[in-house]
Amino acid sequence: MKSHFFAYISKIRWITRWGLKRNAIQENVMEHSWEVATIAHALALVRNRVFDGQADANAVAVTALYHDCSEVITGDLPSPIKYHSEALQKAYRSIEHDAERELVALLPAVLQTDFSTLMEEALIPREHLQLVKAADTLAAFLKCQAELKAGNEEFEQAAADIAVRLKEYQLPEVDYFMEKFAPSYQLTLDELLNASEKRRRLSSHEAKLMS
Repeated sequence: MKSHFFAYISKIRWITRWGLKRNAIQENVMEHSWEVATIAHALALVRNRVFDGQADANAVAVTALYHDCSEVITGDLPSPIKYHSEALQKAYRSIEHDAERELVALLPAVLQTDFSTLMEEALIPREHLQLVKAADTLAAFLKCQAELKAGNEEFEQAAADIAVRLKEYQLPEVDYFMEKFAPSYQLTLDELLNASEKRRRLSSHEAKLMS
């Protein structure tokens, strides 16, 4: 029997995020998921290498890739609506969990257990979920900063709210990412290339002095 699973989830490329805001830079769920996966992978590695953790960075990255797939059924519900009230939030979470199970059920039975621990929130290891949610929030913060840099003041309040949420996580990995990586997102490609060239020349000069 054929499975429609991957054909189904591939449709997330057509789901636009931040639907209630005017966007200078359009973003769909598929590209967002890739960005969250790369950030989550980095957070896990930072936890391991800098803060003596033991996170499974590869599993965290894969979990992040699938973290919004249920939106192919539910759609992307904007945060102001999703968190408008406790009752609405609870109802949406229930719909989300049903959608996760429905998607997993599309897979051949031999694969369902493997995917359920990636896609069904109740079955995802707690540490993986924590890092993915932090990465998701970081991606949202970076999106807001990109919009503000493009002159779109519509994202001012969202940027402020998300910055508060990042601090509330109290995760050293998040602080590390914000210090080491986040500032570079504000640079243009030319600025990034120039910075890389300057670093290369400096390294070459230091190597000559040491030789």
